[in-house]
Amino acid sequence: MKKRGEIEEKYKWDLTKFCKDNAEFYERLAKLEKKIAKYKEYEGKLNTSNKILLDCFKFDEEVSKEFDTLAQYAFLNRCTDNADTEANEMYEKLSSLITKANVLSTYINVEVSKFADKKLRDLQEDKKFKEYQRYFYLVLRGKKHKLSKKEEVLISQMGDFLGSSNENFDKFSDVDLKFGEIEDSKGKKYKLDQSNYSRYVESKDRTLRMNAFKRMNGKYGEYINFLTSNYATDVKETCTFAKLRKHKSALTAKIFNEEASEKTYNMLIKKVREHIDIVEKFYEIKRRALKLDKIAIYDSFASICPNLDLKFTYDEAIELVKKAVAPMGQEYVDLIQRAKDERWIDVYPNENKDSGAFESASYGVTPVVLTNFEGNLNSVFTLAHELGHAMHSYYSNKTQPFETASYTIFVAEVASTTNEMLLLRYLLANAKTKKEKIYYYNYFLVNVRSTIFRQTMFSEFEQFAHERYEEGTPLTVRLLCDKYEELNNFYYGKKVQQIDEMKYEWARIPHFYRSFYVYKYATGMICAINISNGLIEDNKNMLKKYINFLSSGCSKDPISLLKSCDCDLESDKLFDDVFEYCNNMLSQLDALV
Repeated sequence: MKKRGEIEEKYKWDLTKFCKDNAEFYERLAKLEKKIAKYKEYEGKLNTSNKILLDCFKFDEEVSKEFDTLAQYAFLNRCTDNADTEANEMYEKLSSLITKANVLSTYINVEVSKFADKKLRDLQEDKKFKEYQRYFYLVLRGKKHKLSKKEEVLISQMGDFLGSSNENFDKFSDVDLKFGEIEDSKGKKYKLDQSNYSRYVESKDRTLRMNAFKRMNGKYGEYINFLTSNYATDVKETCTFAKLRKHKSALTAKIFNEEASEKTYNMLIKKVREHIDIVEKFYEIKRRALKLDKIAIYDSFASICPNLDLKFTYDEAIELVKKAVAPMGQEYVDLIQRAKDERWIDVYPNENKDSGAFESASYGVTPVVLTNFEGNLNSVFTLAHELGHAMHSYYSNKTQPFETASYTIFVAEVASTTNEMLLLRYLLANAKTKKEKIYYYNYFLVNVRSTIFRQTMFSEFEQFAHERYEEGTPLTVRLLCDKYEELNNFYYGKKVQQIDEMKYEWARIPHFYRSFYVYKYATGMICAINISNGLIEDNKNMLKKYINFLSSGCSKDPISLLKSCDCDLESDKLFDDVFEYCNNMLSQLDALV
């Protein structure tokens, strides 16, 4: 794997839009450290004058924007080289100052939450506070969960170490953990790492697939005691703060904070379990296509069209994504080109770079995307996915004021997965051979299984972990591994053979350190399938609704935002319609194999 310095500049993101260089970062950080002392001037005075209140809000917004920009610079530098000592130092110094600022500004929410309900409603109607209407609504909504000033300050002071389990996991998984070599059926050896794992589990060589699955999950199994302890610490932290803020459970706290609904969460698990036959049918088709007597879990990502080895350059991938998102209109297509030309994207893997992919955005600055582009179809879909996030951030930041620009995690996966679904529809529509069609149908159904069914399984696992802790049950290695094994047996179906190492898979899932995040991948894909169908079949009507959704940030609660583009996650109909579409895709594949 190349070192960071060996990657061409045109394939690295341009971070100068955040900071010209490290010297400027430290200069601005020093100014910010002096500036935050001004918070004290407003303390205890917010209820005395609307002018003072508005001035405080504007000052806090100004500070927040600067912190956000500097945080992006420090964080993104670290992501591309986790072993970079200076990048890590910058990030730590910034984190420390953010904690200090949070402590100094904690009184704002505490004082405002003590305003009389009538005053809060009056402020919602005051034109001078137009940008803060949602803020006052949320203050009213969250009053019963707000703690005293002393307690809120104490929590703010914990910022330097809260969430450290996640950081421990990232450093262990991305830097320290090494996987060595694996062999294929002919004894040829391959070096295994996080970035090439997906390529090996998709291989047409079954022995290589099996060895990749066993080595990746087995390696985490070698450290399962540490990983169990680390994850249990994160669970305890989440549950403790939920209880402290008078929520019924960690789950209800997360749902409340996102303005989502328990009905949606429970509906997802119910409807996915009802349609588990989709997975069972798919694996039977795959078994037959792969000419296997029995299908195993390490065959999950194997293509049933093994002779179609699609390869793409980065330039080709960008052009393909542009063609696929054409139903979104010319402005959207042009933004994809800008992302390439203006170097929003950090493209290729390098030593000590974060594995996987993500998008990150700062208000007033164009978003950035990290990928580990390998040149296969999965890399193209990943690029489309992260660019969907980037477009969502771009439209929301362009349209909304700072206060309502940041969309919630609940809707975050909708735009990204809609891009993926449009890409799939384009590929199917332009497939020239039976072999290609089989490949794309297989790809879609693998992703339905991975994104809807598997992420729902993940969510059941983390719900189990949090509920066990909340009822007083110790989170042991055996408890967590046994539960994960039980869920695997259900969600893969009885005919799929398991391997012992899969019981450790939960220990390598980074999203478990963002509790109750994963189920939103499933709801996101369900909405994305519905939206992409609308964009293809009723473009004029759906496009207007969808662009409005992308531009809405968090100006409304996420359930309402999704309903505005015909995605009612509280109803059976949306789920049944989407699973009917999945069954239709399954039938199309079955007829071709």
